[in-house]
Amino acid sequence: MPKQRRLAARSPEADNEAPMNDEDIAQRLERTNELLRRMLVEVAKTPSTHAIFVDAGYVYASAGLLVAGTEDRRSFDLDAEGLIDAFIDTARTIFADSRLLRVYWYDGARRRIHTAEQQVIAELPDVKVRLGNLNANNQQKGVDSLIRSDLESLARHRAISDAALVGGDEDLVSAVEAAQGYGARVHLWGIESAEGRNQAEALLWEVDSSRVFDLDFCRPYITRRPVTTYENEGEPPPSRDEVRFVGAQIAATWLAERGADALAELLPGRPYLPGPVDQDLLVEAERLLSRSLRGHALLRRALRDGFWQHLQSRF
Repeated sequence: MPKQRRLAARSPEADNEAPMNDEDIAQRLERTNELLRRMLVEVAKTPSTHAIFVDAGYVYASAGLLVAGTEDRRSFDLDAEGLIDAFIDTARTIFADSRLLRVYWYDGARRRIHTAEQQVIAELPDVKVRLGNLNANNQQKGVDSLIRSDLESLARHRAISDAALVGGDEDLVSAVEAAQGYGARVHLWGIESAEGRNQAEALLWEVDSSRVFDLDFCRPYITRRPVTTYENEGEPPPSRDEVRFVGAQIAATWLAERGADALAELLPGRPYLPGPVDQDLLVEAERLLSRSLRGHALLRRALRDGFWQHLQSRF
């Protein structure tokens, strides 16, 4: 009885099906091949895509040193819009049959809050600003990991076929390897070094190609700022107490902007200040006093004393 029920369940059409002959198989293969040909034509019509990944910290330091002789951002202005356009034009020439996805601009900012300059860059078409943090020493934190994440993710999802990476940090090697593992080609772009090399050898070994932008390329986008002069330089210098008070004022602003975490990073080095922080302190004090403190070692010491005294009183 079970066997009879199973036989009854078969459809009459199944019993009438004839086995496929060679002609039927050939027709099905031809239809399959035609579908594949159409798919290949559509794929061929789809342009390849590239993206440009810019480590802004590397660009500021390298281009500033090459053109203006300094890595200090406060000493020069960078025409970021013009430089980004130049990068896009270069990519258009190299990747002639490819379309631009976008330019990724990686920089650091206090608490990842855009500065006025970064806001202007973020408003540019086809540009995405990605921010890491800045520690108490004005060093970028988290920028390399952002580049690694974006580069690997875009390659994994086949969003790009080529990546132009403007940077030089050895920490980017793993990102290059990962992107290449997903089939993307990675091209390293750099700024001509004023002295030695400003890109890690390990990174140069891993990329598919490399290119260096020279002084003539960079010069139009860097403008050195004029040196500040003060009208009252002939007057007697301020007192040590006055300078110490200004140092405390600056410390209060510094702490309010950066918070307890930045203070914790700074305290182990006391009574010394990291170079970038010390330079910021001097420039701001000279602005408030309308006087230059260069060449006044005792006054600069009083300035640091006032800065530290305020911070320690809040610790």
